[in-house]
Amino acid sequence: MLRRTILITGGAGFIGSHVVRRFVKAYPNYLIINFDKLTYAGNLQNLTDIENNPNYRFVKGDIANEADVERVFTQFAIDGVIHLAAESHVDRSITDPMAFIHTNIVGTTILLNATRRFWDGNFDGKLFYHISTDEVYGSLSADGLFTEKTAYDPRSPYSASKASSDHLVRAYHHTYNLPTVISNCSNNYGPNQFPEKLIPLSIHNIKNSKPIPIYGKGENIRDWLYVEDHAAAIDLIFHKAKPGTTYNIGGNNEWKNIDLIRLLCRVMDRRLGRSQGESEKLITFVKDRAGHDLRYAIDSSKIQHELGWKPSLTFEKGIEKTVDWYLSNEQWLNAVVSGEYLKYYEQQYGGRLEQRNV
Repeated sequence: MLRRTILITGGAGFIGSHVVRRFVKAYPNYLIINFDKLTYAGNLQNLTDIENNPNYRFVKGDIANEADVERVFTQFAIDGVIHLAAESHVDRSITDPMAFIHTNIVGTTILLNATRRFWDGNFDGKLFYHISTDEVYGSLSADGLFTEKTAYDPRSPYSASKASSDHLVRAYHHTYNLPTVISNCSNNYGPNQFPEKLIPLSIHNIKNSKPIPIYGKGENIRDWLYVEDHAAAIDLIFHKAKPGTTYNIGGNNEWKNIDLIRLLCRVMDRRLGRSQGESEKLITFVKDRAGHDLRYAIDSSKIQHELGWKPSLTFEKGIEKTVDWYLSNEQWLNAVVSGEYLKYYEQQYGGRLEQRNV
């Protein structure tokens, strides 16, 4: 007998597909509704292994379309929302900020309004869980960590749109008593990530002996979180967090972009049977991104102490697993690298590729 019905938005995307898979497999008495618009980054091939499970349904829809959201809430007795659907690439937000405002702000508000209307004050056993990013906190200097009390200071249209959605979720909790939780995560990596992001883009380019574009001098620092560790944290927060709380989720893996790429090159050289150092010759510095934040770093001690979560992998092990997955799933990668993506890639990097000594 089905005990809960959970709506997961953006469930065909990178992080979303891992969350959907985890919930479908771990909770056979939950009905998991994957609600996804299937934009360029949404791919149902991410979920072929569970698409026929009896507790899984896919519904094509747009969170920023009230009729689509109304339809899924009318069709299913939803008592939990895990909200992952978002425009998430900083470069795209610089090129087209309105798309981010429409999806991340308007879409989140439409979802919040739907939960209020359909739950109609009966909030017992219900939860709206909003997944956000560490980028809402802005940029760190060489020292310090983002905590749940760090003031928001977004620096890009993407991070500003996510900060706005975070504020709206908190406002609906305080104004309407809607049971909400929020988590802010660091950079995710792992299988099924669309190759506009640094790690899968670099794996694809190394494999094909193409330039590896790195912004500026590669000095920007990020904290990296393996996607399955993130899905495990989302599972814990959804089931154990108190409404109105926020958790930061980080991998305790701070890396300069240039050091990350050099590690990736070494792993790829071993896997491809190339001489060590061969792939590093592909490193190509490009003009820096506008308003590029220097450093992100997450203090995840709250979720570790309160909920017992911690990362399961070192970054080195996670990178090896990630490389092995992409090399074993060439068909997936080739299908994803579509004409639309290639056009974007050329627009984003084509005019800025400038070989320099590494």
